[in-house]
Amino acid sequence: MGKKGREIVELDIKKLIEELNRMYADEWLAHFYLLHAAHVVSGINSQEIAEVFKNSASGELSHADGIAERIIQLGGMPIPKIEDLANASHIKKINLPRETSDLKGFIKAFLEAERTVIDAYNDLLKKTHQKDIVTHELIEHLLEEEVADEEELENLLG
Repeated sequence: MGKKGREIVELDIKKLIEELNRMYADEWLAHFYLLHAAHVVSGINSQEIAEVFKNSASGELSHADGIAERIIQLGGMPIPKIEDLANASHIKKINLPRETSDLKGFIKAFLEAERTVIDAYNDLLKKTHQKDIVTHELIEHLLEEEVADEEELENLLG
């Protein structure tokens, strides 16, 4: 993003980049945990659940990519070290079940993480409204997808 593109942002860009990096971390962690779960779940209906997790993991990685692009446009740098992602994330812990056959446990853990991310996106959406249209539209799109993911997880629980 050019100079004028940054000038029209009516927010503290450094703080905005920090918040976007937290969301970048959220998406990477969600991607990791969902893909991990897709590989290890077992039992009845596990193949179907694993496919949902794989598709969700792909979506989360796409979200991280979009957020990284915005961070760079704003003159920032996405978190460069994988070990720093967990500390930066809004998601402090994903409590995956010990038993790989506890599909409901996996779904509930991801549902809790999804709701945390929805809250974070909603907060940033309010902050960027009429202050940073580019970030606002990105977050609006991501929030829409996260809400759809939440609904899909709720439907899996029945």
